[in-house]
Amino acid sequence: MTALQQHATGDGRTRVSLPELLALRAQVGRAVLPQQVSRAGRMGQQASRLQGRGMDYAESRVYQGGDDVRRLDWRLTARSGKLHTKLFQEEREGRLLILIDSHPAMRFGTRTRFKSVQAARAAAWAAWCAVKAGERVAMMGFGAHDELLTPRAGPRGALAVCGALAQWDARADALPGESLSAALQRAGRVLHGASRVLLISDGGCSDEPARRQLLELGRKTRFGVLALADPLEVNALPPGRYPLEHDGERVEWLAYADRQRHALQRVLGSGHARLLDLARGAGVACRTVTTADEPFESTAALLGVRGSAR
Repeated sequence: MTALQQHATGDGRTRVSLPELLALRAQVGRAVLPQQVSRAGRMGQQASRLQGRGMDYAESRVYQGGDDVRRLDWRLTARSGKLHTKLFQEEREGRLLILIDSHPAMRFGTRTRFKSVQAARAAAWAAWCAVKAGERVAMMGFGAHDELLTPRAGPRGALAVCGALAQWDARADALPGESLSAALQRAGRVLHGASRVLLISDGGCSDEPARRQLLELGRKTRFGVLALADPLEVNALPPGRYPLEHDGERVEWLAYADRQRHALQRVLGSGHARLLDLARGAGVACRTVTTADEPFESTAALLGVRGSAR
């Protein structure tokens, strides 16, 4: 069996199903992302005198004191007899960067599907939305995989995301765990001019230094956090015996009394709670989605998508 066939045979519950990710394209419907593509654009459309990466020519005007002489418009200067300088503005093509958690703890779920599968579905849907709205899409994995997909436009961008999600999920190799702060710091170095960032994680790798990283990224981009959780982590637990396994050690937690059930839920949901606290403290948008939910409405809200579902 080839690697592609293995990716395609995922059951959509414990393993990512590539056909399902590809089929999500039809669910995007009439997705429309907001026109503004950067913090600078939202603060006011203003041309810059400097030209750099991600800058488009806007117009030329009469030279003013302090203008960069390297940006002189020599053709207009020759025609008019007066010095003119070129003005530039940020490129209008938006970019979405998806940060997806691939820690081994994501391979868990007691209802409907694993968190890892839910994360892939949300990421693929976001990618299809972005390319339909004319944006480039990039993706960075952290945790078990640290690969980076550079920004791509059109259907190829979403196809690359879907293929990578299936490949990463099918591989057994894993890197040492990466803290959320380290992942966000790495993301800050590979933004590639992204105007939107979507973080998909269950919060198990959350750490306090991530708060500062979220604040910094939130100033540069429209940042959204999709916090994944198993229903046991966020809903009231029914009385019973709960088998748990950690580092190869299996134990059974007796949870019959209210105090026992609340204590177990705090343990199970600690990562999710930390992630919510970090996001709210940093002032970035955050939505919770369980493994039994459809993640598309929450993902749409974080991306600012309108008319997202058929």
